[in-house]
Amino acid sequence: MHPSRTSLRWAVSDILTLARRNLMALVRIPTSLVFAMIQPVMFVLLFRYVFGGVIKVPGLNYVNFLIPGILVQTTIFGAVGTAIGLAEDLQRGLIERFKALPMARMAVLGGRTLADTARNLMILVIITGVGMLVGFRPHSFFPYLQASLVMLTFAYCLSWGFAYVGLAAPNSETAQAMTFPLIFPLTFASNIFVPTAGMPWWLRGFVTNQPVSQTAEAVRGLMLGQPHGQSTYISLAWAIGLVALLAPLAVRRFRKAA
Repeated sequence: MHPSRTSLRWAVSDILTLARRNLMALVRIPTSLVFAMIQPVMFVLLFRYVFGGVIKVPGLNYVNFLIPGILVQTTIFGAVGTAIGLAEDLQRGLIERFKALPMARMAVLGGRTLADTARNLMILVIITGVGMLVGFRPHSFFPYLQASLVMLTFAYCLSWGFAYVGLAAPNSETAQAMTFPLIFPLTFASNIFVPTAGMPWWLRGFVTNQPVSQTAEAVRGLMLGQPHGQSTYISLAWAIGLVALLAPLAVRRFRKAA
């Protein structure tokens, strides 16, 4: 077998091994998954039954507008787990031990981001079930799968930026605090919860064109079978751009860590 193919095979094997190691933590500490689900469920119930009566979406039931946005927010918040997990590994000295092992250097970051994407997938399925209990009805199954792939791809690419944050933070608490000012304007100054039409003109341009809004628009359009322009392609372009920019930064920071 060609040496490059052998190296690639071992790199993939190392990534899957570390991804499995990270996912095993969910089995051993299931409360971490439970707490990860509490926040999006609270958002669903809050906006569905408290704010939903006063938020009007022309031509659309608000719950069908809301749930795709909540799913996008949930996957993005799930990507924050990459920063927290890497900060914990760095704090415990595990990163230094991993570096001493005969394994692919990219396996630590690749395994962490892959595991967090798998966790995001589990939470996505659960929150979709909660959404359907409160009245959400996607158009059909295959467009729902397409929408899920779009948001998981975007969250995965974004997680490489959070990998950099986790490796730069001295501990997991600081890593979580560092992600907040990055996530807050992107998720709350977006069209996740409300249409952009009711926002001030000076904010509308940013909200309409920023990556989270484009992803939410794509996911909403696919799930509901509605026209959504070029949002899917724009979201994927943002994702490719983010991973192209952020992954090298995370890898460089990993080489300096520990």
